[in-house]
Amino acid sequence: MALLEIRNLSVSFATSTGRFHAVRGIDMTVNSREVLAVVGESGSGKSVAMLATMGLLPATATVEADMLRFDGRDMLTMSDADRRKLIGRDISMIFQEPIASLNPCFTVGFQLEEVLRVHLGLGARERRARAIELFQAVGIPDPEARLSSYPHQMSGGQCQRVMIAIAIACQPKLLIADEPTTALDVTIQKQILDLLMKLQEDTGMGLIMITHDMGVVAETADRVVVMYKGRKMEEAGVLEIFEAPKHPYTRALLSALPELATGDRLPTVSDFIDTEALAGGA
Repeated sequence: MALLEIRNLSVSFATSTGRFHAVRGIDMTVNSREVLAVVGESGSGKSVAMLATMGLLPATATVEADMLRFDGRDMLTMSDADRRKLIGRDISMIFQEPIASLNPCFTVGFQLEEVLRVHLGLGARERRARAIELFQAVGIPDPEARLSSYPHQMSGGQCQRVMIAIAIACQPKLLIADEPTTALDVTIQKQILDLLMKLQEDTGMGLIMITHDMGVVAETADRVVVMYKGRKMEEAGVLEIFEAPKHPYTRALLSALPELATGDRLPTVSDFIDTEALAGGA
């Protein structure tokens, strides 16, 4: 049985001129101990699809699906109270911008310990010990002292590690990492990716890696879902995606990678296919 099963997921938003459809008819599954990469250009609906699964979209969003099941439980019929118990404990998410996601008014230690209090019911002493343990696990130096720091007192890489510590605090069965290395320098990017892969291997959790970086996909993923303008273009194993992509958009996406470019001008996807026709007919 798949850990997460999504069938025909669609998401639209109310606007002043009608409804904007951000995700259209997405099917997706992820298993325990599997890394699923969700790739595509900015605005392709990657993050929206996962936020819909988490129930974290604003009231202007309408989410529809034929199936949304986690670990055998139907999330479409689940009560709000049951969903709140599930999200943050069994399903957790690392958001794109760690500094923006952390509350600037509270120490990082308070924010981490709050998760342990709400979801696990730990006492003050237990929370403190577990928080130090988590900071050690994600490689934050001098963890006991760092618990008293505010987000603005930490670097981008350290804030990302705090976000990872919060996300794994309750040992989730599924972790969604939304562009976890965005805005970090190359050395820190590798450290964060290595950390995530080690945590995934050690705990056996399922991992969904949302990214537009095909290098990250090649290093981490077992399977890949390729999205464009809210639709799924292709799904395949990572080797198949790179060696024998079937969909024209996937081939164009790979052909437009800077490291494969030749000549004086970087190519774009639209150089290879009619993207407007693709969006209308996919």
